[in-house]
Amino acid sequence: MNKAFVREPDFDGRVYCPQCGSLGVAVNRETLDHHVLEQVRSHLGDTAWFCEFARCEVGYFDRFERVVEVCKLKTAVYPKNTGAPICACFGFTLDDIEADVLSGTPTRIRELLAISKSPDSHCQLLAADGRCCIREVQRLYTRRTAELSD
Repeated sequence: MNKAFVREPDFDGRVYCPQCGSLGVAVNRETLDHHVLEQVRSHLGDTAWFCEFARCEVGYFDRFERVVEVCKLKTAVYPKNTGAPICACFGFTLDDIEADVLSGTPTRIRELLAISKSPDSHCQLLAADGRCCIREVQRLYTRRTAELSD
């Protein structure tokens, strides 16, 4: 069949990192303004995506494959840097998860869950992916607990 008669698929909102091919997480202008260095912020418009693949050097990208590399961000962000807080709002780290795993009780995680619902939580602005960290914290806790029980 002639390609002139084949309809292009409609855009469904999914955009993939031009470097690693990972599915991007849509972020808003405020998130970009908060994380991207001012001198390179103009490389992206108001709509962009965060690449969550830890080993990829791309932090943010757009549909035209323009990228802002991790080294052009104002601060280190998780998961690109595992030393950075998982929770940008309250400074929760991998060490906090490890401490809960070793103690056998997710005390710190429960505290984080409680404060993450407070007005002091600003995930959309402070988190590199614009999302609340609770799901990722629970996933990491569960994975680490399973590793130790094997």
